[in-house]
Amino acid sequence: MPQIDEDLAQLTPKKIVEELDKYIVGQAEAKRAVAVALRNRIRRQKLPEDVRKEIIPKNILMIGPTGVGKTEIARRLAELSKSPFIKVEATRFTEVGYVGKNVDSMIRELVAFGLKHRAGQPKNIFELFQGVPQQRISPEEAENLRRKREEYRQKLRDGELENLQIEIELEEQPKQMIMIPGMEEMGIDMSGMFGDMLPKRKKKKRMSVAEARKVLLPIESEKLLDMDKVIAEAIERVENRGIVFIDEIDKVTARGSHGPDVSREGVQRDLLPIIEGTTINTKYGPVRTDFILFIAAGAFHLAKPSDLIPEFQGRFPIRVELNPLTEQDFLRILTEPKNAITKQYKALLETEGITLEFTEAGLKEIARVAHDLNERIENIGARRLYTVVEKVLEEISFEAPDVSEPKVIITEDYVNTRIKEILADEDLSAFIL
Repeated sequence: MPQIDEDLAQLTPKKIVEELDKYIVGQAEAKRAVAVALRNRIRRQKLPEDVRKEIIPKNILMIGPTGVGKTEIARRLAELSKSPFIKVEATRFTEVGYVGKNVDSMIRELVAFGLKHRAGQPKNIFELFQGVPQQRISPEEAENLRRKREEYRQKLRDGELENLQIEIELEEQPKQMIMIPGMEEMGIDMSGMFGDMLPKRKKKKRMSVAEARKVLLPIESEKLLDMDKVIAEAIERVENRGIVFIDEIDKVTARGSHGPDVSREGVQRDLLPIIEGTTINTKYGPVRTDFILFIAAGAFHLAKPSDLIPEFQGRFPIRVELNPLTEQDFLRILTEPKNAITKQYKALLETEGITLEFTEAGLKEIARVAHDLNERIENIGARRLYTVVEKVLEEISFEAPDVSEPKVIITEDYVNTRIKEILADEDLSAFIL
């Protein structure tokens, strides 16, 4: 039975929603749906093997306009559960036989992500072998340090030599000169095959101890790992905890398609086997997709979910509709999330010695303007809010290093002064905001 992280086991649906609330405003129904999906994964891991293999994830279809939080919900869910995650646009794929990305490529990308972000191992290796990089110092530098080796080692451990300039020797990565179409789709690693045959060239680089540590630790840690075991564990995590977010799924319906006359229904049929469960060959080995969670999303302005082919609809049994953002939602987005743009700007300008403050009236005016622009021009959701904030703070951001006044207060008048002329000209506001 797979091991479950203790932190992951503590994630009840309510706890998951609470964590998502820290970054995403509103959309309670969508948050509940993904919280249940994640919790069911945790429950599944606790079951005996014969029962566990029969339980497949309930894939989710999110329906809602752009900029309301669809991608952010999926991304934060993956981050919360420490799951391998990728986002792809359905429009990047074309039916087999046309020029375009093969749908299998998204699983290969997911595996590559799973290997790059394998949980826990690099950190433990780094802590265990902090002394490895100093063994890679070139002979010339080593001679200077040998007389007080133990003293220097202790200083290295204590971080007292982080700015010391040293010379290290590194192997040059061979350039990938051979590109054979179709090899990646077949799961063949041509660069790896020929890279091992080429002689290793070395070059010297001069840098600080702190920089050398960052460069050498990953190299040395890889040598200490059992890569076969690492790859097996990464594939297991991808197969059982991977999340694939497919955006713009409405664009591959016949009714919602644009551009060249490529069979959008064909893209759905190519995606279908992967979502239903199949085996994809990658350069790290075969990967089963049966238990990967797929979250599809689309605005469905020109099409509707029923325009998807019936088999595809059937693989997304959970459907949630995300609501357009209101003016009150915009106000909350400006202040409540942990990563709110106002908090980001406060932190950025604080590095210049400037204290940035937003009055309640100023925040309300920004929210009102953003909502009004979405109503008048085109609804792009919270992204409109960011363009307005950027324009309001453009001047202070530019002048910050030379401003003598350490405190800037963003009031309603301040907001209107910066964007009043743009708002008055509808063509100009459509172009700039």
